[in-house]
Amino acid sequence: MSLLESSMVALGSPCPDFALRGVDGKIWHRDDFPSPGLLIVVMCNHCPYVQAVDGRINKLAKEFKGRCEVVGINANDAEAYPEDDFESMRSRTQEQGFVFPYLRDESQATVKALGAVCTPDFFLFDGTRKLRYRGRLDDNWKDESRATHQELRLAIEALLSGQPIPEPQRPSMGCSIKWKQNP
Repeated sequence: MSLLESSMVALGSPCPDFALRGVDGKIWHRDDFPSPGLLIVVMCNHCPYVQAVDGRINKLAKEFKGRCEVVGINANDAEAYPEDDFESMRSRTQEQGFVFPYLRDESQATVKALGAVCTPDFFLFDGTRKLRYRGRLDDNWKDESRATHQELRLAIEALLSGQPIPEPQRPSMGCSIKWKQNP
């Protein structure tokens, strides 16, 4: 496991279009989410940083449904990390009761276009699909009860109310994305 911080992509960057298969069997596109906000979470199954926060991600998806849609994308090399393959994603979705689409980026092109480097990596886009927030979920990935500053929640609330996103935006941290050696 290699610990990295997110790259803090330039605010205002456009959300890449995508056509990715979800664990529900559907091919999902960026424009399938017409809500005023779109939160893309680059995640996977095996990363302990993701495992520690996936319940919080699901909670946000439930709370903001219809106003800010949440989408999980897994791009890890499933040959090198079989616990991140499509069937394992489907199982994890069922086990955790994810209420958001969990998509497979087999080519890794969407995740690269986002500028993601770690799992989890969070990207919040506005209604015009411009990047408004990239950074961490909160200030305690290990223990939700000890988190005192909910940066991502505050960013979503600000976005939806037309207010400026609170600064500073601090990078997320997690496992490195498992890039394919010969894509």
